[in-house]
Formats: sequence, C-alpha cells, structure tokens
Amino acid sequence: MSLPACPKCQSEYVYQDLSLLICPECSHEWDPKSDSDEDTVIVKDANGTLLAEGDKVTVVKDLKIKGSSQVIKIGSKAVIRWIKDSKDHQLDCKVDGVGEMMVTAKFVKKA
Repeated sequence: MSLPACPKCQSEYVYQDLSLLICPECSHEWDPKSDSDEDTVIVKDANGTLLAEGDKVTVVKDLKIKGSSQVIKIGSKAVIRWIKDSKDHQLDCKVDGVGEMMVTAKFVKKA
C-alpha cells in the first residue's frame, strides 16, 4: 500500500497512525478521507482581493524595514512566494530592490 506525499512539504516519508497520516519531517497530520482543506489560508489585499502564492503585488504605502534604515517605497513590486497563517506578516515575498521579507497583506494590492 502506497501512502500519498505530505500536502505541506511533499515529503514521501509519511506513516499512518490509526486513521491519520503523519509527516515526520514537518509534523503535519491529516485525515486522508476528509475532503475539506482546513489548512487553506485566506488572505486579502488592501482592496479586498484574494491573494494566492505566485501573485504579483504592489506596495501601497512606504514601509519601514525593522532593524534597518531602508524603506520599501510605495509602488514597489513584489512576488508572493508563500502565504503564512500569521497575525501580522502573512506574505513571504520577494520585493524588487530589497530582497526576500515578510509583508503584511493590508499594505499591498494585487498587480
């Protein structure tokens, strides 16, 4: 019997414990019989548009970078790499001219 790969990290080392499947690499547990995807994170931009991984966004406000004197200028473009379930910084982005960093969704709009 072949078990499916982990939906979070795509690891092939998944094992079964009673009715759940468990990934030893990222500790994700899920029920393979459940059709609901409760791990989907819904994030909206400044205009209320849903954002997804791979979307291109534009910064709508000058943002100071913590621990640095740099500023992300209004109109800077970024690409969303991952969406996290976090209280304040939901988007892991690659920002043009700055590099990779976490950005709050309410300060960007979908390009």
